[in-house]
Amino acid sequence: MKEWSRARKIWVGTSLVLVLTVGTVVYKLADRYLIEHVEAVVTTTNAGTTVESAHATYDDMNYNSDNESISIKKVQTGSGSDMITYFVADVTLKNGTTLQTALADNKFGRNITENTSTIAENNNAILAINGDYYGFRNDGVIIRNGTLYRDEPVRDGLAMFQDGTMKSYDEKTVSSSDLLAQGVTNTFSFGPILLKDGQVTSDFEHVEIDTNFGNRSIQDANPRTGIGIIAPNHYVLVVVDGRSRNYSRGMTLNEFASLFQELGCTDAYNLDGGGSSTMYFMGNVINNPQGKQQERGVSDIIYVGA
Repeated sequence: MKEWSRARKIWVGTSLVLVLTVGTVVYKLADRYLIEHVEAVVTTTNAGTTVESAHATYDDMNYNSDNESISIKKVQTGSGSDMITYFVADVTLKNGTTLQTALADNKFGRNITENTSTIAENNNAILAINGDYYGFRNDGVIIRNGTLYRDEPVRDGLAMFQDGTMKSYDEKTVSSSDLLAQGVTNTFSFGPILLKDGQVTSDFEHVEIDTNFGNRSIQDANPRTGIGIIAPNHYVLVVVDGRSRNYSRGMTLNEFASLFQELGCTDAYNLDGGGSSTMYFMGNVINNPQGKQQERGVSDIIYVGA
């Protein structure tokens, strides 16, 4: 009986340690990937402008106003299991209009997400793509709409300027104060840099962005989101569908960089892809997120406003 009682105590003790260990691991994972950590609440001054919805087809979509010109093309290449489907938005901004950014739920922090379409609608966007999903990490240099939210330099970033230009840079060698002094309005921290001065920056066969869970190696064919620039205030936003048999296999990073070069861009930068890749236009998601027309919540968007 005493031996049985002792064995029982050992079993109970071992089980308790196991439960506590598993519980700790689960909590840490939830804290890292699920629990919202709000660091700042953004106050908006949205005047409530509405966008009149216009008829648009999936093959040729256009929007023109005094402030912006947008032309979107759906392109399909290849066939069968090698087919690639992608959307190219050619955007020219005029009269001081700039590309804008918005955060999920108007809050800055980790694990705060909304669908790209929801963020777009809340900000009266005409056109929007997902951003860099900054909330998946706790590092990087994050400036949005002229406000510095995070200053933990670790990788190659993208800076967008008030004068309608953009350039990639090394977060570790350029300070956030210098960026702001130079007129930077927004930065993105993902990568890699695809084009610099019209040239593909490297062979992307063995690129790893981070060692974060779920984001280890991205060189294979995947859904993609990226931004390029042809001239000041003339941008190209590209979303590639993927993971959908006989509709789109996605693109490799080499293919993605070459595409921006073919489109005439001088500089281009890779944003968050995979299930996040989404393009929204005039009230509709026009691509096929996650290969099943289902959006995934993201931290932020880049958009053209009304």
